[in-house]
Amino acid sequence: MSETRTQSYTVRLELVDEPGELLRTLEPIADNGGNLLSIFHERGNVTPRGHIPVEVDLEATPERFETIVEALHDAGVNVVQAGQERYSEELTVVLVGHLVDTDLSDTLSRLRAENGAVSDVSLSAPEGTEGESSARLRLKTDRGAVEETLDAVRTVADEKDLRVIEPLAAGGGV
Repeated sequence: MSETRTQSYTVRLELVDEPGELLRTLEPIADNGGNLLSIFHERGNVTPRGHIPVEVDLEATPERFETIVEALHDAGVNVVQAGQERYSEELTVVLVGHLVDTDLSDTLSRLRAENGAVSDVSLSAPEGTEGESSARLRLKTDRGAVEETLDAVRTVADEKDLRVIEPLAAGGGV
């Protein structure tokens, strides 16, 4: 009996910086029954080979996921990592401080590199780039690794003199 339950997967890719490359990469996912959850595409970063790193979170059955990875390879897409259920927990934190001056792009990249994927960012800078700003970050992390992910956020925040507003503990009442 084949497995028909959908699961979450993360695929890390390296793309050439050319118009239409992201769309070309997403077509094998859609054509083979993958359901996109999120795409992290930071054009300002490049890999050592000069390509753009892209992380795609998707849902599919295990059979469809194998077909998707094969289709990506067949389409000439450089698949760096294709893994099952990489991110299964989510948390939200707020960073406060001079986020722009301390290079928000670097902060996000470092958090992704540690063990969490930044799935959503909302920046508020009411005083412009001169004053303090705040960013709400929604992070996805491995099951059971929430504390480790929070430690990574705290470490980066400490190095950049940012304050962290952490999520309430599960089950914490008032």
